[in-house]
Amino acid sequence: MVDVLGSRVVGPLESYAPGFAAGLSRQGYTVSGASQHLCFIGHLSRWMLAGERDVSALTPEVVDEYLAARRSAGYVNYRTVRAMRPLLDYLEPLGVLPQLAPVALGPVDALLERYRGYLIIERGLTAATACGYLSSVRPFVAGRARQDGLDLAGVTASDVNRFVLDACQHRATGSAKLIVTALRSLLNFLHLSDEMAESLTSAVPSVAGWALSGLPKGLRPDELRALLASCDRRRATGRRDYAIMLMLSRLGLRAGEVAALGLDDIDWHAGQFAVRGKGNRLERLPLPADVGAAVAGYLRRGRPVTAQGRSVFVRVKAPHRALTTGGVTMVVFDGGRRAGLGKIHAHRLRHTAATQMLRAGTPLADVGQVLRHRSALSTAIYAKVDREALRMLARAWPGSTTGGAS
Repeated sequence: MVDVLGSRVVGPLESYAPGFAAGLSRQGYTVSGASQHLCFIGHLSRWMLAGERDVSALTPEVVDEYLAARRSAGYVNYRTVRAMRPLLDYLEPLGVLPQLAPVALGPVDALLERYRGYLIIERGLTAATACGYLSSVRPFVAGRARQDGLDLAGVTASDVNRFVLDACQHRATGSAKLIVTALRSLLNFLHLSDEMAESLTSAVPSVAGWALSGLPKGLRPDELRALLASCDRRRATGRRDYAIMLMLSRLGLRAGEVAALGLDDIDWHAGQFAVRGKGNRLERLPLPADVGAAVAGYLRRGRPVTAQGRSVFVRVKAPHRALTTGGVTMVVFDGGRRAGLGKIHAHRLRHTAATQMLRAGTPLADVGQVLRHRSALSTAIYAKVDREALRMLARAWPGSTTGGAS
């Protein structure tokens, strides 16, 4: 029996407990948090001992069996696979976990894997974008599954049209457009790979949508001040959140670009930093003094010494891994709630940066350069925000006596 941090571990995991505890400490877990994990694996080890199982028996099925038994015993915490993740992550590099036989892919997954490779290698899409495409077209491919494989040669224009109408029903315009775009891409891939003799991309109907029909919803100056003031910069979390929201609102970065920012991307001497944008494009932007000061303040007095990797922004709770795109979104969401502004998404701060630049007199073309738009049409939507400039272009309604737009 080994006693680590006050938790007794006996059984198959006994010899691994000290190393596991040291690993938790290196990842930034508090003594209390590490003790709870040790108590958890102590319970798991006793269960394994009672069932005469060793570490090499920790298959996914055995893990599920243990967690079901723990839930049945009335435990209210550490009841999911997520709770097992720290232990499995520690044991896996040691080579003591069972080696699972590779699972043979079915015809649907096999085709989609080839399509994924095409998107990433041939088309240059990011892994995340490719994942979105695959999710959109999976129902179409699955619908062609037969007992003897996939019936792709028999796809007709009517089949394509029917799928789009069914899949896009009751969906938002953006979601429907993604389905249409992904399906056209898949049909082109199937034609190029000789899975289909004829290209049916022209059979995919378009989604009704009007360019520039929306209005960007940026925050008013007082709302932005309230949002930034909601960060308690006396604490590490507040310093991190303030730096993130300042980057989003001043530079118009996307949430994923902030999450991907690395320590080596910042050139403090030149006052610049590198941004990895859409399509894996790498571009350099100036680092304003106030943004740089906020990031430096977080790095000096907020970023934990146990942070893993070279990401600038990391999780508050251990393990201190890189903050994800969803994590950046939640930072803004929580800030909006604290400031009494309701639900605010990270992209709204990108709109805020654009509208503020436009109202300060920045030409529309320059706004597009800061936002790194490929097309001027993407930036043109912000022209509607500058109402004073539009008022000069408005023509009086025939018969009106005002002589101008009301």
